[in-house]
Amino acid sequence: MLKKLNLRLNLIASPRLTKEEIRSKIFVELKKQREDERNRKSRLIYKRLFRTKAFREAKNVMFYIAFGGEVNTEEMIKEARRLGKIVTVPVCRENRVTMMPCILDEHATLKKGPYGVREPALKKHTSLRDLDLVIVPGLAFDKKGNRLGRGKGCYDRFLSKLSEHTHSIGLAFGFQILPSVPTTEHDVTVKRVIFA
Repeated sequence: MLKKLNLRLNLIASPRLTKEEIRSKIFVELKKQREDERNRKSRLIYKRLFRTKAFREAKNVMFYIAFGGEVNTEEMIKEARRLGKIVTVPVCRENRVTMMPCILDEHATLKKGPYGVREPALKKHTSLRDLDLVIVPGLAFDKKGNRLGRGKGCYDRFLSKLSEHTHSIGLAFGFQILPSVPTTEHDVTVKRVIFA
């Protein structure tokens, strides 16, 4: 089993693969992962995230709402609220690939946004300057913080506008961590990656 997993990861990590080929292989791995395994690993990541200085000191945290097999953030969001943190989530603007942080109230109604990701139906935008920490999804990361997203550039544009004091942490499963991720001049790194 371990040998088979290592072979799959080596195929994903091949330096000859394009961004699109890596995305395709990671999508397959995300689909293959059993729900109980996804939840177990998500809980480990949650514990590691909550122990970081960046999270402990943050007053305003932007989480993503998990989509397509990503690390599940639902329990993280609930616990962050319980700890008194202001929780925001990204909302995509229709027909544009830009995101804005919106406050996610405890009883907020969620609806599918323009790309199929759930977001608050009632949007209470907040300023980028108010964000202390941004939790970032991705299809692949490397240990330098390079990130491969879904290809629209939403997070790259968003992260490039953050102030220097705002921390960014990517969340991923072990098979999403590659020796290196192909990048272009427009790609923006995260300051840290937490995985299990």
